[in-house]
Amino acid sequence: MDFDALPIPPEQHLSSSVLVGVHEAGACSTSNLLFVAECSEERGTIAMGATATGIQRYEMLIDGEFVSSSKMLQVVNPATEEVISEFPAGRVEDVNRAVLAAEAAQKNWAALPAVRRADYLREIATLLRMNREALARVITAEQGKILSLAQVEVDFSANYLDYMAEFARRYEGEIIQSDRPGENILLYKMPIGVIAGILPWNFPFFLIVRKMAPALVTGNAIVIKPSSETPNNAFEFARLVAQSSLPKGVFNLVSGSGSVVGNALAAHPKVGMVSLTGSVDGGVAVMHAAADNVTKVSLELGGKAPAIVMGDADVDLAVSAIRASRIINTGQVCNCAERVYVHTSVAKEFIAKMTAAMQQTVTGDPFAPATEMGPMVSKRQRELVHDAVQQALKDGAKLECGGNFQSGKGYFYQATVLSGCRQESGIMQQEIFGPVLPITTFETLDEAISYANDCEYGLTSSIYTRSLDVAMRACNELKFGETYVNRENFEAMQGFHAGWRKSGIGGADGKHGIEEYLQTHVVYMNYDMKKQ
Repeated sequence: MDFDALPIPPEQHLSSSVLVGVHEAGACSTSNLLFVAECSEERGTIAMGATATGIQRYEMLIDGEFVSSSKMLQVVNPATEEVISEFPAGRVEDVNRAVLAAEAAQKNWAALPAVRRADYLREIATLLRMNREALARVITAEQGKILSLAQVEVDFSANYLDYMAEFARRYEGEIIQSDRPGENILLYKMPIGVIAGILPWNFPFFLIVRKMAPALVTGNAIVIKPSSETPNNAFEFARLVAQSSLPKGVFNLVSGSGSVVGNALAAHPKVGMVSLTGSVDGGVAVMHAAADNVTKVSLELGGKAPAIVMGDADVDLAVSAIRASRIINTGQVCNCAERVYVHTSVAKEFIAKMTAAMQQTVTGDPFAPATEMGPMVSKRQRELVHDAVQQALKDGAKLECGGNFQSGKGYFYQATVLSGCRQESGIMQQEIFGPVLPITTFETLDEAISYANDCEYGLTSSIYTRSLDVAMRACNELKFGETYVNRENFEAMQGFHAGWRKSGIGGADGKHGIEEYLQTHVVYMNYDMKKQ
């Protein structure tokens, strides 16, 4: 996602007093979260169903049909701690049916010209835009991100579909010179077959299209497994897909636990590639499950992004950008600044200004126009963050601000700044995934780069300096998939988002990302040069 689109002025936020994603039967007011629920049967609108208690009840999409389960799981609104939906706990049998449906559909899908496949992506992009507000509210209710950010997530997803559709005429094979007379060597780029997409909960809607769009435009079919924390948006996406003209079986959605559905997808012999965005533990589990079939994996995993603030840096710029990278989505972003190394000459100024900026963070109702930071996704996630902060204090860090739960309902956590953190401490080494910023100081660029690289993760990094020489040296010596210079940490769709070390295998976005979904077929074409 390109962060340039993310900060939205407060006056552009859409207000709502609704926190709970419930549907009142018969009501069609836009003040309700699911304002198009059962109000229209026109193609292109979301038609949702609710139980007698007002709790949404969802179904999986397998081979063009909606499928339920005897066992249902629940989704809790993290701002209110109330149950807002029920969804199927998929079984191994459901996974098998979805994969076989995708395999059956993929042959005819791949036979279509790529430009025709692209038309389907554009059609779905149009449906997303038509339902922008409803989809954003679903995301906010289940995940807790502020409404303006959820709206941007929907917008970016639609734009991503359009962007990937453009590759229908861009991805290409090669003609390779042969050593023999009368021979051409042709390298074709072919679809892999069935793709399994396993999603996280932090940007759940965008990750659907990040995996689906390149998979489909290159001729693959896909089975998506959403996170059990935030599956509602994926079900709504599936409903729109079902209303589109996309052939059945090309897109399938199976919900449930990672241990059952995720494992079954990764271990399925008919799956050609597993693309997972999630934790390191999740990536390791997928690799184990995929190993028996030697199935290709593409993994975007954790991050512990260092931000280096040099003595010549624009301190105000650094404070603004790093703060934005820390409070967006309540700090639950794998590529945003997770630790700061600030030169001793500007450390006092930086820490004072960062503390003041973090203290001003408006935390609360994610639907309210002025809110900058909503709740954490779950009670467990909040407890993990708090435990990390408490351990950091035991390790000698100084609490500059925050450091505790916010009172009242919801899984809210205060924007937190810790100074004097030791390099070897957990807070500087392990991913926090919350609105907590640990800071330490350095004397030389050598020291800063050494500290930054001293980590098992390698997703993103950043540096703030006015010196081109310093910036270029950092870009060449930082061991990360991405480095941002004098700006916040968010990637562009035309770039390439990929991690080093335990941050993953493979990558996404741009012309390099689309190659993940292709495999090569080399043809040695011999011909008679004397033939008339």
